[in-house]
Amino acid sequence: MIDPKFLRNEPHEVARLLARRGFVLDVETLKALEARRKIAQKETEDRQASRNARAKAIGGAKARGEDITALMAGQEEDAQRLAEAQAELTCVQAAWDELASALPNVPAEDVPDGRSEEDNVEVRRWGDVPAFGFPVRDHVDLGEGLKGLDLAAAAKLAGSRFAVLRGPLARLQRALTQFMLDLHTREHGYTEVYVPYMANRESLFGTGQLPKFAADLFAIADLPYFLIPTAEVPVTNLARDMVYARGELPARYVCHTPCFRSEAGAAGRDTRGLIRQHQFEKVELVQIVAAEDSARAHEQLTGHAEAVLQRLRLPYRVMALCAGDMGFASAKTYDLEVYLPGSGRYREISSCSNFRDFQARRLNARVRDPGQKPEPVHTLNGSGLAVGRTLVAVLENYQEADGGIRIPDALVPYMGGETKIVPPL
Repeated sequence: MIDPKFLRNEPHEVARLLARRGFVLDVETLKALEARRKIAQKETEDRQASRNARAKAIGGAKARGEDITALMAGQEEDAQRLAEAQAELTCVQAAWDELASALPNVPAEDVPDGRSEEDNVEVRRWGDVPAFGFPVRDHVDLGEGLKGLDLAAAAKLAGSRFAVLRGPLARLQRALTQFMLDLHTREHGYTEVYVPYMANRESLFGTGQLPKFAADLFAIADLPYFLIPTAEVPVTNLARDMVYARGELPARYVCHTPCFRSEAGAAGRDTRGLIRQHQFEKVELVQIVAAEDSARAHEQLTGHAEAVLQRLRLPYRVMALCAGDMGFASAKTYDLEVYLPGSGRYREISSCSNFRDFQARRLNARVRDPGQKPEPVHTLNGSGLAVGRTLVAVLENYQEADGGIRIPDALVPYMGGETKIVPPL
């Protein structure tokens, strides 16, 4: 959530910042609610003071042995008026909270202006785009040629946007996952965590998926749970209702989970292969930091995700997302886009986002110095990486003329020393 003080005191500035995202803030409704809230707040406080004054007067009269009949006569009216004032305050606060929870985060000052991915800004590139002396195939043709990707079987089992991996491709996916976890825990200082693959409404509200993006989630019928769209949800919620001592931060977590997304609004997009699926795997990086460390942590986390691509020798570019293309909760996002020879395009493989205090306010996650009032932490996350898309990138960038796949050097130990996936005879 946006800082309530900022929202109340400077609504026009908030409106200006949100307009960069293409979001129109109804300032007049916001100001009207705030005016009602102030009135209801004052009325509640006045009625409480009146009730307390009457109770004190009754106590004093009793102590002096005086008749309290007249004083007692107004008690019921005091109680009724206080209840009415409290009900109005509760109603106004609920309306305010509903409006505030639907507002996206304000973009950071250095986020580029723009409305769509066409306006994103390239920050840097790494690696050379491979040149092939034979016709290039995409990952679907390669995977099916290796008898390792079976989309027809997945459609029989579940439907479209699912995949079955067999044999060496299944092992390659497992090897990628293990390689990423080892890199982040052994070299980047993350603590590995295992979390539930289902989350409750409180968790999904905390990270910003609910209430606005319910259509993107898979709800569990007759149970108060949703399948997680990303490990960001349960891992970031480890900080919910926590008050950290300054010395406990930063907290860095890495987590491998399946992810489940309905892909609402994605009809007709990336229907071929593994790029956009209902179920996929990710290794997720999450950091909980103090506000003053936030910007540095964002660059660091992005670098940790980049390290995976560099170790695998996969060419990529880093894109700074424009204000109109960022996720709901993000203040600043870098997308890592890996080069896929099968389509001749760079495709997103990781989003590394700094949410600043936006999620923390929804989560009630705070940090406190001794003797000081707690203040919100800052939260960050990014894929380190999306495993299925990394598998796609390896297949396409390491393909050979015979349809086989050379194993990247970094993965050879994780593949039992195997250096090539050989096509079946």
